[in-house]
Amino acid sequence: MQQPPDETPLPSSASLACLYRIGKLVNTTDDPREALGLILDEIVRVLGASSASIALLNPATGRLSIEVSRGHEGDAANVELDQGRGITGWVALYARAVLVPDVRRDSRYFEIKPGVRSELAAPMEMLGRVIGVVNCDSDRVNAFSEDDKSFLGLLTNEATKVVGRLWLVRQLKTRAAQLEAIILAAQSLVHERDAPRVLSDLAAHTRQLANYRAVAVYLAEDDVLRLRQLDGDTGASRLSPVIARKETSLGVVVSRARQVEVYHVGRTEDTLFEVLDVTLADSALLATPVVFDNEVLGVLLVIQGNPHRFSNDEKRLISTIASIGASALQNARLYARVFSIEENLRRNERLTTLGMLASEIAHEIRNPLTVIKLLFDSLDLRFDTGDARGEDLHVIREKLASLEEIVTRVLSYGRHQTGAFSRVELGAIIAETLLLMRLKFEQSRTRIFFDNDDAAPCWIDADKGQIQQVLLNLLLNAIQAMPNGGSIQARLWQDETCVRLRIDDTGHGIPADMRDKVFDSFLTGHKEGTGIGLAIVKRIMRSHHGDIELEASSPSGTAFSLWFPAAE
Repeated sequence: MQQPPDETPLPSSASLACLYRIGKLVNTTDDPREALGLILDEIVRVLGASSASIALLNPATGRLSIEVSRGHEGDAANVELDQGRGITGWVALYARAVLVPDVRRDSRYFEIKPGVRSELAAPMEMLGRVIGVVNCDSDRVNAFSEDDKSFLGLLTNEATKVVGRLWLVRQLKTRAAQLEAIILAAQSLVHERDAPRVLSDLAAHTRQLANYRAVAVYLAEDDVLRLRQLDGDTGASRLSPVIARKETSLGVVVSRARQVEVYHVGRTEDTLFEVLDVTLADSALLATPVVFDNEVLGVLLVIQGNPHRFSNDEKRLISTIASIGASALQNARLYARVFSIEENLRRNERLTTLGMLASEIAHEIRNPLTVIKLLFDSLDLRFDTGDARGEDLHVIREKLASLEEIVTRVLSYGRHQTGAFSRVELGAIIAETLLLMRLKFEQSRTRIFFDNDDAAPCWIDADKGQIQQVLLNLLLNAIQAMPNGGSIQARLWQDETCVRLRIDDTGHGIPADMRDKVFDSFLTGHKEGTGIGLAIVKRIMRSHHGDIELEASSPSGTAFSLWFPAAE
């Protein structure tokens, strides 16, 4: 009895047996590619095909790529077809099975394998759209019948269902792995208190999500993006360390706070790479903003080493880990700020204690100092003109007065001391200070050179005692930096508005990690140091409306530059 023409023929016992074998075989694997291979083996065996293939549609390119094949060798197994090209492409485009008794008489035929004479193809459809094509070839004309066509349709439907189930299982496993990766990343990032470690973990965990070729983190700083972390290998390609926001698509990520995808790196005009390796030119990029509280902190850049269209799931996943990274980075910055404030509070507490101690010491020193000064004046010492002891006597009397002034200033700290300023010649103060320290220079085997710019006078409005305190601190620090002796050069000159002084030594230099904080209180590189000498120097220079800077420092020496407003 014949079946009505509008009904699908019932499968024969041979077809049922074949379907049973396929169901049994595919249950032995959870790999879609392996399952397709098992189905293809059964199709070839039952239909007696000389070759066969299953081509799947690549959603990124819209082309058919052969996933598994039997009887194809060399280039034939790696062919990609556009939809509509060849018998396989035609089936994918129109979603209809086709039987071609003689391919040489069919204009749609596109030769992939020599010797093919007849062909049979059926579309793989899932959720109303074609996902691939099952194709059988034979080296004989009229090798397949309409029954074979119906049978291939049944097997193709079964193959599609099996692949769909396996893809779903794989997708669930992938989602589970991604969720686990997100949880591990979150646990790692939220416990970090150091910003560089946060960036390192953020890049590493993002790269592990899908084994990307490389992941970079750029931070937004003023009008530029600065590369702060790179995890992975970019080959001969080098990411630009600093990028102006307007010069690359990363700037769009920051300005609009949204993801930007680059499908083909080699065809963009971005200045993202200083050197672009040929192997990376066909790669894909996904740039994701690192946002906290509507502020874009930077960009998380994912580099895929081959042509790749990032799925919506991937984009959401990377956005999630970028958000976690943003929170961790902000927390690290807040912790750093808290630690800094705490350190400042400790420093202020020490300064307060030091101030109280200084007041007590000054109070106890004032009385014996007054007695010493009175007794010294009562000695009425006199020396002949030209006697060096007369000059020493003058220096002692002046230093006693300076000590008395320092004690008074400590006791009355906080009141404005404008009355102590007078018109002085800086060159004379330097010469006097060097004379005062002549014995110290001899004992420390230090040579001193003073260049006074042809002895031109350099007048400033200053407190002479405080300026000598500045010079003494700098010269004593220089001597301490030269335990085996060395040389100090002081150069004084005046420009249009300023009097400038530069002091160079040949000591061991200031450690690199201390140079930015060299004028902070209680910072010292000497075991016996108090750490307040340069801080006092800085305060005195600022009170004279001038300043001091660390000009240079290296293992071969250190240079400080000072400037004062020139007296009118």
